[in-house]
Amino acid sequence: MPILCSSKCGKKAILKRPKTGDALCKECFFWAFETEIHFTIVQAKLFQEGDYVAIGASGGKDSTVLAYIMKTLNDRYDYKLKLVLLSIDEGITGYRDDSLETVKRNRDQYGIPLKILSYEDLYGWTMDKIVAQVGLKNNCTFCGVFRRQALDRGAMQLGVTKIVTGHNADDIAETIIMNILRGDIARLQRCTAITTASEDMISRCKPFKYTYEKEIVMYAYFKKLDYFSTECIYSPNAYRGYARAYIKDVEKIRATAIIDIIHSGEQMTVGDKAKARCPEQGNCKECGYISSQEVCKACVLLAGLNKGLPQLGVGKSSKHKKTLEELQGKMVKRQEVNTPLSYPVKSEVVEQ
Repeated sequence: MPILCSSKCGKKAILKRPKTGDALCKECFFWAFETEIHFTIVQAKLFQEGDYVAIGASGGKDSTVLAYIMKTLNDRYDYKLKLVLLSIDEGITGYRDDSLETVKRNRDQYGIPLKILSYEDLYGWTMDKIVAQVGLKNNCTFCGVFRRQALDRGAMQLGVTKIVTGHNADDIAETIIMNILRGDIARLQRCTAITTASEDMISRCKPFKYTYEKEIVMYAYFKKLDYFSTECIYSPNAYRGYARAYIKDVEKIRATAIIDIIHSGEQMTVGDKAKARCPEQGNCKECGYISSQEVCKACVLLAGLNKGLPQLGVGKSSKHKKTLEELQGKMVKRQEVNTPLSYPVKSEVVEQ
């Protein structure tokens, strides 16, 4: 006997929501998914009328659904936002070049302009070249640091007021576990915040903070969205993968584990001693971009690569402090590269 939709619409249920356990038809699932994200945006006051918002776009499921949702909700609820896609090309042959083609199709499908910045232009290095130097053990450290700064630099070039990223509930729960395992309790409050900002920093928002990854995949599948599904070829040994596997094991025993971990991170009180270990945001004296240190991590890693010392800045910075001090005066500031916006070839409004 077919199971009917839990919302009592009379239609046959085609899926069971991982988040709530409700059996829903396709239309009711779309409504629940979109309405919950709208509620998160409104409750957290993520945007103000007239905001210029950059959507971090990689072509993967999270960023593709985010772009679609931001356009859909902006039109439906009249947020009055100006949207732009911002993509970072890390220079990973066979992975990022293919995913950027997906982003370009999203640009045309959703009618949202696109800006692409590359590691090659910003740093003079691609991830392919970096991996050739450092191997597969610590390459995610370089990519994560460079990518975060590249998003900030792209956002500054565009003049946006907000950046939105596709970090979902699973991602945030993994980050909490990673910080706990590293003993980095001071960063717990920052990583659980739905918005991160400081006086001189463009706000970063996470509309998917309470959205399960499984539901994002289901939404993309049933909406027939165009996204790139291949995993990064350089990330099989990433530390995050072990945190992800642990959470999946816990989920088998306790279905609400992901949200429980997030709420635990939100409620955890950080003492003054731990807060002192998490320095205030400032500006790097070398490149001028946002940093919590005198010299930002990106400049330290870049100096190491350029001087043939790729492990400089990996792990505890104190281990390389003397070497860094010797290099600081020799660091060369790269000229800023400002790539143009690419506009949709034609506006193909996807079915909503």
